Amino acid sequence: MRRDVMEFERVLGYFDEDGDRKISLSELRSRMSKISGEFELKEAEIAIESLDSDGDGLLSLEDLITLMESVSEDEKLKDLKEAFEMYDSEGCGFITPKSLKRMLNKLGDSSKSIDECKLMIGRFDLNGDGVLSFEEFRIMME
Repeated sequence: MRRDVMEFERVLGYFDEDGDRKISLSELRSRMSKISGEFELKEAEIAIESLDSDGDGLLSLEDLITLMESVSEDEKLKDLKEAFEMYDSEGCGFITPKSLKRMLNKLGDSSKSIDECKLMIGRFDLNGDGVLSFEEFRIMME
């Protein structure tokens, strides 16, 4: 069994007070209240409704895994945006040859010319405009 699945099972076990391998509305409220103070009924209902994949009103191990994978994807996207912003030193919403050269210099590679930076950008510049948009950067980083 993969290590991360074992961790999800531990989380499920913590919330699953009656041992049925599912998290009910009352179990979610009870445990979340212990973790973060009061957890309103409406908050718990929204959480169950948005995560419950089979419509039984309970959260399963698979629902927890889906939740954690989506959180992980959100975190990756946030990290990519932060990295993109570092390269977009001009604040124009694109990585230009000039901003790429500037960032490479900061990273210790001062040997690249503007023409070399244009070539680097050109490999991932899908629309041929000479700069990298965030979407092109994201595809490059995949």
